[in-house]
Amino acid sequence: MITHESSLENFTEQFDFVLDNYTNHEMNVNQFDNIVMGGLGGSGIGAVIAKNWFFDKCSIPIETVADYHLPKFAGKKTLVILNSYSGNTEETLQLFEEANAIGCAMIILTGGGKLKELATQNNLKTYDLKGGYQPRMTIGQGLGFISMIFGELLGVDHRPIIQDIRDYFEENRDRQKQSGEQIFNFFKNTIRKKFVIVADREYAPIAIRFTQQLQENSKLEGFVNVLPEANHNAIESYTDRLDTNFIMLYSNENPRVAARFDFLISHLELDNNTILPMQIPEYSLQAIFDVIYRLDWVSVMLANELGSDLMNVPIIMNLKGFLSDLEIV
Repeated sequence: MITHESSLENFTEQFDFVLDNYTNHEMNVNQFDNIVMGGLGGSGIGAVIAKNWFFDKCSIPIETVADYHLPKFAGKKTLVILNSYSGNTEETLQLFEEANAIGCAMIILTGGGKLKELATQNNLKTYDLKGGYQPRMTIGQGLGFISMIFGELLGVDHRPIIQDIRDYFEENRDRQKQSGEQIFNFFKNTIRKKFVIVADREYAPIAIRFTQQLQENSKLEGFVNVLPEANHNAIESYTDRLDTNFIMLYSNENPRVAARFDFLISHLELDNNTILPMQIPEYSLQAIFDVIYRLDWVSVMLANELGSDLMNVPIIMNLKGFLSDLEIV
């Protein structure tokens, strides 16, 4: 069994798997009017991150769906990219059926299950994911493959980029884990407080990823506020000392947004709130993976400190059992 700890200790294996198994899909962005990516939970977060990363790089709209239905604009000139590690996620299977009926082009990422069967039956381009992981620990594979897929769509070879990221992790893995431990130690005395991650646009998906890991791994509450929008509403709730662990996760991409973080940190410090500033000096795929990795370690360390069950998600499984017994179609 691949544990959360071993998946992080051997994180470069996921990049190796992508580099060894990526084959060209031979599609170009100019063939399409839009791109829709579908997936849930650990299988969907890579799409959210990719949409944000390619925000100013892709000439056509990109949408993500974590639900049962495609947007109404989807049509024959829509590229649909679906990711389900289990291959049996009911929402993603519904998206497949709709995309197939409409005649969308499709690319599939999966570890097997019904989705793999459907992709094979319909002769679709499929990237098989390496098995044995918990889906939420496959971000190296999921985001790695998606970045390669988009690179090819845009005529940019992402293989050297993924290789460089892989080499960076090989050289810095111990330092990254130590950084995660420092973050864990910062919150060790306030461990049971809810976490609020305030992020800029660039790092908002990574903030979402961290809250997902907090919720599934550590069984802790996690929430995300994004600036500048949250400065127009949520900031008014920041009064007195709050029962909250704040993480400020932001880049240098927009100086005016960075200035907003300076103000917010100073405001929260007036009431001695628990605040960890994380200003990331660059915004790149390597930096994205680096922050994800460090915060994944934090969620694992928090879980172990609390005695939480890292490997199992019993309430989610109970929900799936409940839904399987329903006759609603």
